[in-house]
Amino acid sequence: MMESPSYMGAIMAFDPAGPRYTEVPTDDKGIIPEALEKILAADDAVRLIYVIPEFQNPTGVTWPLERRKAFMDIVSKYDVVVLEDNPYGEIRYGLEKMPSLKSLDTQGKVVFLGSFSKIFMPGLRLGWIVAAPDIVDKFVKFKQAVDLGTSTFGQRQAAYFCKLFDMEAHIARITALYAKRRDLMCDAMKTYFPADVTFTYPQGGLFTWVTLPDDVDAKKLMPKCIAQNVAYVPGDIFYPNGGHGNHFRLNYSNMPEDRIVEGIKRLGAVLAEELKK
Repeated sequence: MMESPSYMGAIMAFDPAGPRYTEVPTDDKGIIPEALEKILAADDAVRLIYVIPEFQNPTGVTWPLERRKAFMDIVSKYDVVVLEDNPYGEIRYGLEKMPSLKSLDTQGKVVFLGSFSKIFMPGLRLGWIVAAPDIVDKFVKFKQAVDLGTSTFGQRQAAYFCKLFDMEAHIARITALYAKRRDLMCDAMKTYFPADVTFTYPQGGLFTWVTLPDDVDAKKLMPKCIAQNVAYVPGDIFYPNGGHGNHFRLNYSNMPEDRIVEGIKRLGAVLAEELKK
């Protein structure tokens, strides 16, 4: 079971196991509890729920505390494991930090995932889990079967950085930079995007989620944007069962300010021309 939409990388990771995906509707506060309860009550085959409560990829949405408590109250009644993915939780723009689902877990069914790739360096694909010992043991065995284990060199790099430098100060620096770029991108979209194109204003993380009119397919529009040397990630790949082609994801973290504005200006021109038809 996944949020609708959800992280495309997770979908790609789950696909080889041949799962049957059930999408749970979401709103601007995350998973809708009533929809979650209805699905779980009707389908006892669900065994894993994958969620991103903090600055969700791709939408940037963060679950408020009452939504987290409602979610945990519901899943506590069913035989399911919850995979709580939290790669962006430290990158927050003034929003008060809230309890993780794992911290609200009284039954040991939440597996918490973290990563150095978003708070330290993108190329260091190094993460961690917090889970019950029997679940950790299964993770270790599967990890060894896949690649014999994570690079000890990479682990040593991260460990020495944490020992010799101030990781919190580093996170504060990149957070200030990303917040500035978020504001710049959102302001540029207000200026250059057609009025019937909407987008999220995330309180953290790296992404904003753009919604086009229902009859516009972002994937089909992509070649026209690439011709202008600008690109996005089409939205349909964030839905495990497909569809919803009138969305795309933008990343505001990795480009300098002038290129963000120019890129949005070019995107806006393509969108304006498309919506005239």
